Amino acid sequence: MNARQLALLALQKIERQNAYADRVLGHLLQGSDLIPAERHLATELVYGITRRRRTLDALLERFSQRPAHKQPPDLRLIVHIGLYQLAFLDQIPPSAAIHSSVELARQMGLGSLTGVVNGILRTYQRQVLTGPAKDPLQPLRDTQPTDPIQALGILHSFPDWLVSLWWERLGPLETEQLCAWFNQPPHLDLRVNRLRANVSEVSRALSEAGIPNQPLPDLPEALRLSGHAGELSKLPGFAEGWWTVQDASAQQVVHWLDPQPGERVIDCCAAPGGKTTHIAERMQDQGEVWGLDRHVHRLQRLQENVARLGLTAIRSQVIDVVELAAVAHPPPPLPDWESADRVLVDAPCSGLGTLHRHADARWRQTPDEIETLAQLQTQLLAVAARWVKPGGLLLYATCTLHPAENERVIETFLQTQPNWAAEGDPVQIWPHRQDRDGFFCQRLRRQD
Repeated sequence: MNARQLALLALQKIERQNAYADRVLGHLLQGSDLIPAERHLATELVYGITRRRRTLDALLERFSQRPAHKQPPDLRLIVHIGLYQLAFLDQIPPSAAIHSSVELARQMGLGSLTGVVNGILRTYQRQVLTGPAKDPLQPLRDTQPTDPIQALGILHSFPDWLVSLWWERLGPLETEQLCAWFNQPPHLDLRVNRLRANVSEVSRALSEAGIPNQPLPDLPEALRLSGHAGELSKLPGFAEGWWTVQDASAQQVVHWLDPQPGERVIDCCAAPGGKTTHIAERMQDQGEVWGLDRHVHRLQRLQENVARLGLTAIRSQVIDVVELAAVAHPPPPLPDWESADRVLVDAPCSGLGTLHRHADARWRQTPDEIETLAQLQTQLLAVAARWVKPGGLLLYATCTLHPAENERVIETFLQTQPNWAAEGDPVQIWPHRQDRDGFFCQRLRRQD
């Protein structure tokens, strides 16, 4: 099975089984013998086509006689594979993109429809990709809907409700910039474990291994890698616990929490453990860090990271924090109420600040799901507040850009918790402005 065949199989599973793109692709790659370049191409095709589904459907309809949803399902996906290579992958010759797509159609037994695949792709190449100033999306710009929300949604491949949400907050120019940013490949940031290494040491080791990298000035433990790094576990320092993968915005959260050596700190939604381990590192591994989560298998990843990074201050516990809402005392061995110096609620959310990392998330989330999540977040915050000592700090964070999950959750909390006050203004990281994941954060201080 080559890269394009594997990509087609993955896309079929994603569409027909409503499966998660990362899980499907990971499973198929694990069982394949593709060389690294082919694995990289398969990954780019699956994630890119999943992101760009609406745009590719619009191009398909522009160069065929039938709506995309009425095309034979396999033909639609094969044309997507061809169009994506022609429109977005400059390193692949058009002839190779077209020929391989026709071969896919033949292998799938599409018979005379192989001619349809060939005709659509060759017409697109002839009409759009000729000349020095080619714009692969020009056919869509020439036939834009009059509704600017819909036009932007088609051009950048987002649902209209999401474009409308950002349009109301940012206006048309920044909304387009944000959409374009989310369609770029994600950055790969590392957080250096300064208990085992320093940033310059890790940077030098990576550079000597041929991995370009640069520090991020506002984050003292961060390195951003450039280009394709390959298998992470084989990079210098991984086995030694010198670093862990963590986006710049996620690293910033623990700096806002500002944990100190010797304190008791609780991370209420800890798995897979990026922020929990960062807390322990910032505390010099001195004190008590509780990592709580309701998912057993995800907490196992936390424990694996704790072992690799050589940390001893972290205690993990499987618990659904919301279920503690009515209890007088948390069950052992959990800390009692009002015993923590700082508590972090990095709440489960819609992930609308990380859409570049989760290719199918833009199609999975809905306004109704947002409201359900906001109710859960409100409950989590209320329970977490019970652990904080008088004068202690509660930090609420999400990786979403939706006000219902951010500002409104904080407003509800402060309206129902008279002994609490916001400390400073809320922080919203906009990806297109700061070139990192979207995040929201609010510090809350207990007053009594």
